[in-house]
Amino acid sequence: MSNPTADWEKVGDRFYRKIQLYTAVFDEDLDLENYIFTGCSYGGAIALYRDETKLHSFRGTQALKSSIDLYSCSGKLIRRINWDKGSIKGLGWSEDEQLLVVTADGTVRCYYDLQGEFTQFSLGNGAEEYGVEACRFYSTGFVALLSNNNLISVSRYDEPRPKLIATPPEGDVHSWTLIPPTYSLSSSVEVLLSIGQTIHVVDVTESEDRLLDIGPFTHISVSPNGKFVALYTETGKAFVITSNFQNRLSEHDSRSKTPPKDVQWCGNDAVVIAWEDEVHIIGPRDAAAKYFYDGRVHLVADHDGVRLITNDVCEFLQKVPEVTDEVFRFGTESPASILLDAVEQLEHQSPKADDNIQLIRPNLVEAVDTCVKAAGHEFSIHWQKQLLKAASFGKSVLDIYDSDDFVNMCEILRVLNAVRFYEIGLPLSYEQFLRLTPEKLIQRLINRHEYLLAIRISSYLRLPTDRIYVHWASQKVRVGSEDEDTICRLIVDKLSGKRGISFEEIARAAYDEGRGRLATQLLNHEPRAGKQVPLLLNMEEDEIALDKAIESGDSDLIFFVLLQLKKKLPLASFFRVINTRPIATSLIEASAQDEDPELLKDLYYQDDRRIDGSNVFVKEAIKQPDTKTTIDKLALASKLLSDSKDTAFETRALQEATALLKMQEQFERDLNERFGGLSVNETLFKLVELGYTGRAKKMQSEFKVPEKTIWWIRLRALVSKRDWNELEEWSKTRKSPIGWEPFFTSILSAGNPKLAALFIPKAAPSLATGESIAMYEKCGMRVKAAEEAVRLKDAEAFERLKTAAGLGSSEGREIERLGAAMKR
Repeated sequence: MSNPTADWEKVGDRFYRKIQLYTAVFDEDLDLENYIFTGCSYGGAIALYRDETKLHSFRGTQALKSSIDLYSCSGKLIRRINWDKGSIKGLGWSEDEQLLVVTADGTVRCYYDLQGEFTQFSLGNGAEEYGVEACRFYSTGFVALLSNNNLISVSRYDEPRPKLIATPPEGDVHSWTLIPPTYSLSSSVEVLLSIGQTIHVVDVTESEDRLLDIGPFTHISVSPNGKFVALYTETGKAFVITSNFQNRLSEHDSRSKTPPKDVQWCGNDAVVIAWEDEVHIIGPRDAAAKYFYDGRVHLVADHDGVRLITNDVCEFLQKVPEVTDEVFRFGTESPASILLDAVEQLEHQSPKADDNIQLIRPNLVEAVDTCVKAAGHEFSIHWQKQLLKAASFGKSVLDIYDSDDFVNMCEILRVLNAVRFYEIGLPLSYEQFLRLTPEKLIQRLINRHEYLLAIRISSYLRLPTDRIYVHWASQKVRVGSEDEDTICRLIVDKLSGKRGISFEEIARAAYDEGRGRLATQLLNHEPRAGKQVPLLLNMEEDEIALDKAIESGDSDLIFFVLLQLKKKLPLASFFRVINTRPIATSLIEASAQDEDPELLKDLYYQDDRRIDGSNVFVKEAIKQPDTKTTIDKLALASKLLSDSKDTAFETRALQEATALLKMQEQFERDLNERFGGLSVNETLFKLVELGYTGRAKKMQSEFKVPEKTIWWIRLRALVSKRDWNELEEWSKTRKSPIGWEPFFTSILSAGNPKLAALFIPKAAPSLATGESIAMYEKCGMRVKAAEEAVRLKDAEAFERLKTAAGLGSSEGREIERLGAAMKR
């Protein structure tokens, strides 16, 4: 195996290495010079689009059709997207490997997977009028430069809100780039424009001249951490300055009169300048190294290095990681390097292996850790194994060592080697993998339809696999050539028993593809009604949606379906749907009681529920502010019941209520008193109280009020108005249908014991023995009570009364006299 330092180049005091990732990347007849070339970060896909500004050799009519071709880094064609939507002015990638295409009129397409599915929006803000000149992209957004130098920023792709930022000065823009919001001082995107000999920095609020005098600049590039800016002038000089333009860090003269094709950063420590077939890497203090190629070379910058891509080869240029430098650098005597040598001696069964171990014994833990980390940074499987063997050998000698890092590194390397394989073409470095996260790596595999590898990696890393299965099934229903029953059976068999599977998402994909029957079949396997129902409604499967909601027992979900159906269906159709479903009918009835009485009337009418329907009118009548409207409502309620023999009682009650209202309305007009809201008895009471006895008798006759009831009402009314004369006159009546005791009780309670006493003799025949004595006592008439005791020959009561009156009082003497008479 070749020495790992063979491809190292010293740039200043640091080493850089160029790792060959893939060979024979593109076909030899594919002239990359004539293509717009852009690559996604984290070893992502490459997009190629034929440059419309350049002449091409004629290769038949088929070749004339424009397309955006998506390749992996190994040159495998992922997808060819046909393009006929106008001139492309911007082609870039988001951090999530979404392809962004911006046309001259400001139309933006966001291809959210690698299979041609997209969302679209327009930049507006004058883009259609002035036209887009160019675009610059960052991880979550981009900025478009218009022909009038206006700048339009889009900060998010999921909810794009294009907006103009501050206006830069007029003049030709020689080159431009941007600083992402994550790294800018203003926390918003900042645009660097080379206009004249200086740089203008434009953000949301202002455009500021940085007052440089070394321009114009043909290329501007910002380091991945946003702290440094590389500037390349027309005279062939490259400058590196801080992004706040306060310090000039280095200057390099390329001595080239040919302008470079691209300038990018290699990590945060060096700048890569690419010409047609030549690449320079420029480090601090004017240090440089050069690489030469047989054809046009394209640069794709990443966080920790740069991919160099030609027709023949894809390479990764990066600063040699510190741990790698510590292990492999020529002449190093680090513990990790000695440990690596020890394992090689062990393989040759040399006793020197033990000598090496004893030599580094004090630093053995450090050596093991370094070898583990260095293995992660290696792309060569041979050196990965050697370094891990060295680490394994070292930790076997140690008494105590935490092997978690070793195990984790073995797992990560196994994953990295699998995705770096040329059939997959994702050449992630260890650092890129940590930044990207395993979850996003799985998503990239899903977008490439590498389902088997995605499942294996997820299982290996103990990640959920449900989204992989769902994506596979969704793709199956989109492009599967089998009949729908076969596809459904295949999907269900494959996914049965898998946790977290959303059949609703698969069914939605089927419905969007025009396979409604298949979507319905798949939804039957979705256990969550809340997921089933919205899609069924979208599919116009209204009754199935309602049945599923009812089966779930979720009243909120049932209400949701019912509201949707009520909006969508004619009223008659809506009632037909719910009539056979008692739960739905009950919910509609309960909710409509207070919120929608009109719907309730229609429901009762449809069901021929006359009494319930009339009750709605009665409730409305009660709430009416004026008598006329109330009478009208009651008339409607009565009309609703009039055709049925079973509702004679209810009909009579409504007629009487209407008659009462009319009579009360007449009383109010004639007597200038308020009668509204009173019952028949209350109305009679008020008439008697006001002295309108004749009207009360007429009303009694009209409503056939019983004699007992009218006597009670008259008694309470006369007592209430304290009409003692009328009551005294009434006492002369020979017979009372309610008896005379109520007269005594009511009048006594009203505070007139004298009048109340008049009714004691009339009530006496119906009273229990001795009760009349107590009644006289209540009136304060002890002498009368004593007379009654004498009449009833109740000696005990007489003695009690005598004692209570007192022997010396006039009452006492009168009672004594009555007692003497009783003895005679």
